[in-house]
Amino acid sequence: MRTDIEFQSHDTTCRGWLYQPTREAGSSPPPIIVMAHGLGAIKEMRLDAFAERFCDAGYACLVFDYRHFGASDGEPRQLLSISRQLQDWASAIAYARQLPDADGSRVVLWGSSFGGGHVIVAGARDGKVAAVIAQCPFTSGIASVLAMEPLVAAKVTARGIADIASSVLRRDPVLVPLAGEPGTTALMTAPDVVPGYLSLVPPGAPFVNQVSARIGLAIPAHSPTRWLKKTTVPTLVCVCDHDSVAPAGPTRRAAKRNPQVTVDSYDEGHFSIYVGDAFEQVVADQLAYLHRTVPN
Repeated sequence: MRTDIEFQSHDTTCRGWLYQPTREAGSSPPPIIVMAHGLGAIKEMRLDAFAERFCDAGYACLVFDYRHFGASDGEPRQLLSISRQLQDWASAIAYARQLPDADGSRVVLWGSSFGGGHVIVAGARDGKVAAVIAQCPFTSGIASVLAMEPLVAAKVTARGIADIASSVLRRDPVLVPLAGEPGTTALMTAPDVVPGYLSLVPPGAPFVNQVSARIGLAIPAHSPTRWLKKTTVPTLVCVCDHDSVAPAGPTRRAAKRNPQVTVDSYDEGHFSIYVGDAFEQVVADQLAYLHRTVPN
């Protein structure tokens, strides 16, 4: 059902899993869902749970780690570059399209959190994918920064400047924690972050709760809402009403301007929909959307 795969993204190896559904002899190849995670996260952080449900419903799934993270290559480790991760999405889409046991003409993109913003951009840029599912997506850097405590934002900025200086001097990256308690210096410090984000990491997974701090300088200027307003690809956006990391307001406002975009809302926080009853509801809604939009 699941095999390890690898593909090249700009001369660096990305690694992941390929899920293949059970098929009757002579049946047509299934659509394939390309999946990746959010800010500093790796595929072991519950992407397997989603992929298993999609695979059970008859969809192939390609789940991968970005360069510099998890099982994928890339030096220095923990380097989070928006442009590089979007290149990884383009490479993953190209790889999925040439797989012999999947229908390369029906590729679906699925991303969560920071990856939810990536799939909006990647899908709009590609223009030929069959559908996009963006779960609790990061869509507005300004909104996410304004959701941070001002002092924390200032400390992250200072560390980001130090990281840029270190890069210029060809020194090791200056790192900043991804998840931290309220008031600490980290990219995410809302009260639900540490219990929500870190609880998704299974024992033994190659997760590191740090990332190169320069991403803190890039986040404010990053705005996938611009692409959400103009995408021509059928897109499902699953927003959390109580999202402390990726505020839902900008996503909803951008989605209203585009008839290609469907919005499902949940009375949940950013990390709630990965587990429990909220997970069951969101994955059922995503499958219903897939069956309507890209039937297998």
